[in-house]
Amino acid sequence: MKRQCLALYSLLFLALSIPAASAEEKRGQVTNLPLPRFVSMKANEGNVRRGPSLTHRIDWVFKRRDMPLQITAEYGNWRKVQDRDGAGGWVHYALLSGVRTVLVEQDMTPIYPRPDSNSPVNAHFENGVVARLGSCTIDWCRISAGGYSGWTPKTNLWGVDPEELRD
Repeated sequence: MKRQCLALYSLLFLALSIPAASAEEKRGQVTNLPLPRFVSMKANEGNVRRGPSLTHRIDWVFKRRDMPLQITAEYGNWRKVQDRDGAGGWVHYALLSGVRTVLVEQDMTPIYPRPDSNSPVNAHFENGVVARLGSCTIDWCRISAGGYSGWTPKTNLWGVDPEELRD
């Protein structure tokens, strides 16, 4: 009976420790920063290559400064990125910025003075607007663009993780 209890306790301990190990987030080999993570384009133009070196073919060119991108991998000075449509490739890290921006995904997204949909609307942002990302709660983010700023539901944005909190 003691052996069965000991085996049961061992299995229970093992079962409880598995979620903790799987909850560890993946980190970049170069920067040790979380993967995936969001950044923005620092440059007005950035070559997107098939692989992480100058010898790899350029598949296309990102041509929008401040566009939010998601880093999914790292290799030396190169970052594998993708945009909201999943298009991407390898970009040199010097073309990227840690300044956070988001892409408005819903046309005429209302911008409120506080994170409350019952408050008056400050402005409306069109689909495709690139905005600077500020604070985020679990459901709302503060953004700014074109001289306007305020809060909008996080579901209206691409470039911020659904569980991400920002001060």
